[in-house]
Amino acid sequence: MRLEGRAHRFKPNDDINTDYIISGRYKFKISDMDELAKHVMEDISPDFAIRVREGDMVIAGYNFGCGSSREQAPRALKAAGIAAIVAKSYARIFYRNSFNIGLPLVTCDTDWIIDGEVVTVDFENGKVSGAGSGGSAEFRPLPKTMQVLLEDGGLIPHIKKHGGFSFE
Repeated sequence: MRLEGRAHRFKPNDDINTDYIISGRYKFKISDMDELAKHVMEDISPDFAIRVREGDMVIAGYNFGCGSSREQAPRALKAAGIAAIVAKSYARIFYRNSFNIGLPLVTCDTDWIIDGEVVTVDFENGKVSGAGSGGSAEFRPLPKTMQVLLEDGGLIPHIKKHGGFSFE
């Protein structure tokens, strides 16, 4: 699998919590993901939801997705069109929730990635590269089970497709 999209960086770069991703004032009032996506990242980037395009990527530092374990955060990012997140590290439960819904996460150095540049993520070869910066970083390729989950669109679609777990 290979993805290409525009990079979006935020300040702060580290410890972007789930309340920054989707504010608590919306999490429990809005259940429609397309509607929730209109408010994604608005506390740290008020115009993000209107700037983001299908296939774009979020670029972050350490501990992305820390905070509450609610699945609305990765679901709202995916509904907003985010194709992948590239960060130095993730909160454990955000990591798992993202793969469960079919949102790919890449763990690598991100300091070199320029906001707005086109970034390519090559999952098969474990490489992220930037068109503007000319930089790149390697990452450990995802285990086959995670790749299959992503290809099937997440855990629930995978189970529906195969009638259970099937990673062959």
